[in-house]
Amino acid sequence: MIELSKPVWGLIAAVAFMLLVHLLAPILMPFLLAAVLAYIGDPLADRLEARGMGRTMAVVTVFFVLSLFAGLVMLVTVPLLIAQIQLLIERIYDGVAWLQQTGLPALRHHLDLPEQKKPMDAARDALSKHWGSAGGIFFYLWDKVSGSSMALLAWTANMVLVPVVTFYLLRDWDVLMAAIRNLLPRSMEARTVVIAQQCDEILGAFARGQLLVMLALAVTYTLGLWIVGLELALVLGVVAGLASIVPYLGVIIGISAAGLAAFFQFDSLWPMAGVAAVFGIGQALESMVLTPMLVGDKIGLHPVVVIFAILAGGQLFGFVGILLALPVAAVIKVMINHLHDYYKQSELYESKRGALELEVDK
Repeated sequence: MIELSKPVWGLIAAVAFMLLVHLLAPILMPFLLAAVLAYIGDPLADRLEARGMGRTMAVVTVFFVLSLFAGLVMLVTVPLLIAQIQLLIERIYDGVAWLQQTGLPALRHHLDLPEQKKPMDAARDALSKHWGSAGGIFFYLWDKVSGSSMALLAWTANMVLVPVVTFYLLRDWDVLMAAIRNLLPRSMEARTVVIAQQCDEILGAFARGQLLVMLALAVTYTLGLWIVGLELALVLGVVAGLASIVPYLGVIIGISAAGLAAFFQFDSLWPMAGVAAVFGIGQALESMVLTPMLVGDKIGLHPVVVIFAILAGGQLFGFVGILLALPVAAVIKVMINHLHDYYKQSELYESKRGALELEVDK
């Protein structure tokens, strides 16, 4: 029987855990979202519990307040967003029509390309030539639509499951944490608790600070684009604010989409300059005020590391991986810091330093 060392067992456990997450990724999203909501709401429930309120009543209070806030936000923003999305669809249609009627003919004339059939005429001719396969195309599209309907039903069921799981996790959060701590080996408990506290500090700073930064940027972009006079100010401002979770992504998406919308809405270049000024002010506000004040330097993840973590998480585990990317990267950073300290105190590092000092003396 081959005996394996503790590091090998740890590596096997880590690989098994990653494989399990990969296999369960399609059903993990509601539980992951519920865990995030419970993690955010636990400090509020603890404060109410410290003031003499029972845990269940504290959880009910927090749950009611958060649900009321979310409901009011949706009640105010959803009708506006629906109107903005309808307007966005109209603008996309106008943009496609302009491209077909003006942009492509002008480009063809500039490049001296031969005239071609209009897209609709070409599509009609192709359909008439391949009418026999149209039934197969129809069934293919129907299969895709029905599959999308099933996916929509599954997504709706998951969203209904989120508040239920959140309530029970929030009620038993402290019990779960204490049970996990009691399972730790006694020789590792102290160091593990220190690491967990540091991870909690980083994750808390990110969860609260970054969400506030995204909200502030969404409001800033929306108000700025509204002052410029852009019709799609709300939807573009919200999208740019949410995309700002990745450094510079919100600015790139926002200024590109808003600049394109301004190009089709206005006949002047000044509104496009106003769009650029809005996102320039927002970026300066984020880097000099919002991030230092709301997030600080507790996370300490380089922008390149953030981008790589999100891309790697999406590639490995899909949408669940994207949600897990930054928290896992922050935890890995804490682990690396402790591994660095352990290495600096190890005999391997001391022996190297001693050999170097002996060589210098010679």
